[in-house]
Amino acid sequence: MEIGQFLGFLVFLAVFTMGFWLMLFTLTFVVPYWLFGNLMENWKLKKAAKKAKS
Repeated sequence: MEIGQFLGFLVFLAVFTMGFWLMLFTLTFVVPYWLFGNLMENWKLKKAAKKAKS
């Protein structure tokens, strides 16, 4: 294996690893945070609309 191939493999490994951890972070933190915030916002809006209606 030449040095160019080895460096290319290291770059590929770095990019793949960064993508893996970014995907893991997105699926375990960002998506649940977004869903929970969206549900809470909808709940507050429905509560406010119900209060304004009565």
